[in-house]
Amino acid sequence: MNRFRVTPSVVPNLFTAMNMFCGFLSIINASQGQYFYAASLIIIAAIFDALDGMVARLTHSSSELGVELDSLSDLVSFGTAPAFLIYQTQLIDYNSAGIVISSLLMVAGGFRLARFNVQLVGFEKSHFTGLPIPSSAITIAAFVINYYQKGSGFQPPFSYVTIPLVITLSLLMVSTIKYDSLPKFTFNGIKEKPIQFGFLILAAILIIITSGKALFFIFVFIVLFGIFRHIFYMLAKKI
Repeated sequence: MNRFRVTPSVVPNLFTAMNMFCGFLSIINASQGQYFYAASLIIIAAIFDALDGMVARLTHSSSELGVELDSLSDLVSFGTAPAFLIYQTQLIDYNSAGIVISSLLMVAGGFRLARFNVQLVGFEKSHFTGLPIPSSAITIAAFVINYYQKGSGFQPPFSYVTIPLVITLSLLMVSTIKYDSLPKFTFNGIKEKPIQFGFLILAAILIIITSGKALFFIFVFIVLFGIFRHIFYMLAKKI
């Protein structure tokens, strides 16, 4: 009789499953009006998403199954969950138009993930084409945590920002703008991307000293930096 065998890939896939589970819990909490918890669960899902890749590299257990499972989890936690969250917190007031606009985060995220899987060569990536879907989701989650007020919702000027923010993030996910991948937490990884690693350390410090309120501004900076760098390179080629 064959004994049950636990392969190294089980560990990163477990983190991926926790990512998906957090996305599911986020949707449940948003449906019950617990928007702070729903947004927090999206951020927790992003932590599990980062850990599954890190563990896969450490255990040398990256696989095509892991890539596909990761994408399915991401669509739940970073596509569907933030789309439903932003719909519940404000866009529900716009009826059918609100449904369509909020769904852009899920639909664009799905296209983003499908393109990533098709273009993926090997399991390492130096950059992303288009805004990564976790970055979009964290931006939405942090926006809700910072500016949604229980009982009164988003107040001006933040209530005016919601629709442009959703549309911008959706377009960026399916764009060809390049965004840097996270540096590996190894000596060679830090040596290859010292600026990105320094930014991570600074971001972590700001998040701690501001009790998490800096998270939204950090991701807005990441989003805008990618746009301005893309414009700069386009102009430089024309000169």
